[in-house]
Amino acid sequence: MKLRYFSLLIFAGICLANCGGGASNDNATSGGAPVAKDTVVPPSGEDGKGFGKFKDVQLTHPLDQGLVGKGKAIYDVKCGSCHKLTEEKLVGPGWKGVTDRRKPEWIMNFVTNTDEMLDKDPKAKALIEVCMVRMPNQHLTDDEARQMLEFMRNNDGKN
Repeated sequence: MKLRYFSLLIFAGICLANCGGGASNDNATSGGAPVAKDTVVPPSGEDGKGFGKFKDVQLTHPLDQGLVGKGKAIYDVKCGSCHKLTEEKLVGPGWKGVTDRRKPEWIMNFVTNTDEMLDKDPKAKALIEVCMVRMPNQHLTDDEARQMLEFMRNNDGKN
């Protein structure tokens, strides 16, 4: 029993150590585009898109199968040990239906700006309470984030 407890503490320590500090960019609420004076722009995170640079993700129909394949390769290396492709929770939540529950911008902001999202976004914070562990930053590029989004859409039966 002591060995199991000790192993759990080591795992939690590794997960916490992998969480680096991300630079905050609270001024990027409009994606760099000019905002009219009478336009009300909600603070980052309140629009369901999370915190980060992704403000307007254009989805393709049909899915780009090349991106789906690259996303699967990333999943196999960086995500599959903690996330199942079903609704079942492993270490982190299962991915089935994630593209129905979250906006594409939220998903891409979460995988590229993990630390700020976990610190500021209410939906991301709620995941910590459910999973009892903070997701480590996987340092995905913008292109890799898009590949992951397409893989998730494919997993959810989008076409």
